Amino acid sequence: MIDFRYHLVSIVAVFLALAIGIVLGSTELQGPVYNVLSHASNSLESQLDNADNQRDVAQQGLNADNALLAANEAWDVRGMLNGQRVVVFTEPGYQQSLISGVETALKDADATVTGQINLQQKFFDTSNATASLLEATNAQIAADDGISLDSGLSNQQQATAKVFAAEFLTRSATSSPGVEAASNSQPSQAQTALEAYATQGFLNISGQPATQATLAVVVTPQQIPSDGTADPLAQVLGPFAQELADASSGTVVAGSAAASGAGSPIAELRATSAASAVSSVDDADTSRGPIEVVAALYTTLTGGHAVSYGIAAGTYPSLNPAVSASPSPSSSPSPSSRSSSSSPSSSSKSSRKPHK
Repeated sequence: MIDFRYHLVSIVAVFLALAIGIVLGSTELQGPVYNVLSHASNSLESQLDNADNQRDVAQQGLNADNALLAANEAWDVRGMLNGQRVVVFTEPGYQQSLISGVETALKDADATVTGQINLQQKFFDTSNATASLLEATNAQIAADDGISLDSGLSNQQQATAKVFAAEFLTRSATSSPGVEAASNSQPSQAQTALEAYATQGFLNISGQPATQATLAVVVTPQQIPSDGTADPLAQVLGPFAQELADASSGTVVAGSAAASGAGSPIAELRATSAASAVSSVDDADTSRGPIEVVAALYTTLTGGHAVSYGIAAGTYPSLNPAVSASPSPSSSPSPSSRSSSSSPSSSSKSSRKPHK
């Protein structure tokens, strides 16, 4: 039988072992353990400092690159879209700074931005009531304006794009930039159609998008759904954009770098056959993005195939500025004597028109 003395001895032994451990840990083992931990800490701190330095150097380089691109953008794209008119479409959640950068580059390229058509969330609503309303609106406008909506359309958003294409999109009068397309003969008809969609809550407009345009830019949202599902426009973007591309001299889908991954409209577009007709830029919110948008439009405008530019695509336009081999030492060259803007290497320089 275990008596009280046995319990007492056990308790004393436990406390004695604890005391010995504390003494050893704070004296004999303190030096080696401390040295090891101190060395590891110093090493990690040094690695962190190096990483911070590398980050700072990389950021400085990026800032310098962005400044250089911004300073030379007007020269890089100068005259590339001379005489062309561009209509801009946006999806809910678009990035305003992206729009501003792209529109600045388009104007630097001597194009005119006719206006902006902001597609609303209701436009992508797949409920029966909303889909029926969009179908009825499409049918009414098509009947009033003599537009054929064939049975091969995959959805009502594509049917709307077909109406847009018929109302205010046209191919350039020439395959080379510099010659303006014919003006819209019935701007009031296109304006009436846009107002019909706006009245139903499918879109709103700014500027004069009813003015006939030769090129189109579709801007996707700044973010993709956090639950990993595909963005609503991703399901209809391919057919929608292809209708615009078929009726114009070029259509580009532009998105931000952070929102062009899996499930994004651009990723879905590139996985479909529409990618052969519709160009895309997945980093249009960067300093180089607006230049890529202009270059992509220029490529199809001058007879090239649709292109994919940006970080996710891993490809970028190659701009080759034509400089004078023997500039005059006595005077600065006049604007009319300078070569026109650089062009993507995939297109012939001979097709470029002088800046006016």
